[in-house]
Amino acid sequence: MTSEDIAYVAVDWGTSSFRLWLVSKNGDVLHEERTDEGMSVAAEIGFSAVLESHLDRDGLSALTPVIVCGMAGARQGWVEAPYVETPATLSEIAANAVSPKDARREVHLLPGVCQRAEGAYDVMRGEETQLLGLVLSGLEDGIVCLPGTHSKWVRLEEGRIAAFRTFMTGELYALLSGHSVLRYSLALPEDFDQVADEVRSAVAQAIEKPEQATAQLFSLRAEDLLADTSKERLAARLSGHLIGLEIAGAKAFAGNAGLQSVVLAGAGRLATLYGAAFQAAGIEARTVDADDLARRGLHAAAGHLFLKG
Repeated sequence: MTSEDIAYVAVDWGTSSFRLWLVSKNGDVLHEERTDEGMSVAAEIGFSAVLESHLDRDGLSALTPVIVCGMAGARQGWVEAPYVETPATLSEIAANAVSPKDARREVHLLPGVCQRAEGAYDVMRGEETQLLGLVLSGLEDGIVCLPGTHSKWVRLEEGRIAAFRTFMTGELYALLSGHSVLRYSLALPEDFDQVADEVRSAVAQAIEKPEQATAQLFSLRAEDLLADTSKERLAARLSGHLIGLEIAGAKAFAGNAGLQSVVLAGAGRLATLYGAAFQAAGIEARTVDADDLARRGLHAAAGHLFLKG
């Protein structure tokens, strides 16, 4: 690989993660880097300094442009890229990119998407680029789940983000498992297959009786004290309870259209966990790789902004 092979740099800049791809003109990934230099780290060091430390090491010309999605465009990020409002045409994402004045090269920060609805105000940054990649892959209508610290459920209509809701499932798991009384009763399972039934059972219970959620959560602590249940199984059940509550909320979000099928944008352990949860809920799920979608979306935005031919 030579610098002439690289058409541009694509970056997905999260709160705690930094992912960079060197990309050819036709969209092939020539090199990939992943670090923990997310927004919180870059805000201290400097966004331009973090980016250039990677590009200098890779020997890139100062003329190589960069396209960025995620938290670098947040209010606390490099420079704010104002939200595009729903219903959002995904082509608007590239059209509303902004460029930081202190960048040492051509840099474009993509905006997020916001929803202004009484009782359902919401925002996303980064996921909209994955959705752009998904639409370019052929899905124009349907329900999409993007699991994570703040899971997103999105309704696509005619290639637009018609509506979405965020569920704090991952953050709640981190808070409960690390900072509540439950922390004494949980251990992360090493083999998911051994606890998959616990996840499915807890999902079904949470969907059937969401009003019992907080009681069921404390019951995990009591079971640890009174029964011979492994901490790994109790942790799996906590995951199932929280994801089950998310699915119950997603069913309400889907409304009259129902939630018979969903596209799951994820990978690894999280995709496996949600796959088991959807099985318990009777939802047909098709899994697509979230990183691949982000790269597709970034490539499309690059084509709009600076790629020629």
